Amino acid sequence: MPCTEAYREHIMYTFNGYCKTVIRFAAINAWRDRSRRRQKEISFEYLTEEKFYPLGTTDEYFEAPYEEHPVTICGQTVILTNGELAEALFSLPEKKREIIYLYFFGRYTQQEIGELYGRCRSTAWHHIHSALQMLHEEMEVIFREES
Repeated sequence: MPCTEAYREHIMYTFNGYCKTVIRFAAINAWRDRSRRRQKEISFEYLTEEKFYPLGTTDEYFEAPYEEHPVTICGQTVILTNGELAEALFSLPEKKREIIYLYFFGRYTQQEIGELYGRCRSTAWHHIHSALQMLHEEMEVIFREES
């Protein structure tokens, strides 16, 4: 069935009418949304006059620096800001401290840690996991003592 010129013109006018209708209703919806928001908005001037809210604030985050706890592991000094974590690390055996240092601070892979200690990767993972468990248990003991 061949398309005639009149049919193509009809399709074009129909599509143009559809597009205009969609744009018109999108504009109406945007206008309604904006007017709803305006009804709910409150001027900052109104808030400062009525309730005397300050328009600014100060940040005290950097005014009180953290207490530093230096920890020396594998001949390297790591500065921790958590005293409980530093205390728990010191309570671990030397090998467990070294493994935690190598994995988390030295960014060694499990394969590299295993090669350093003459073990396979899965054994290195087991040592890392057990060191973290011991550290977790020590942290629980420390927090129970503080409470």
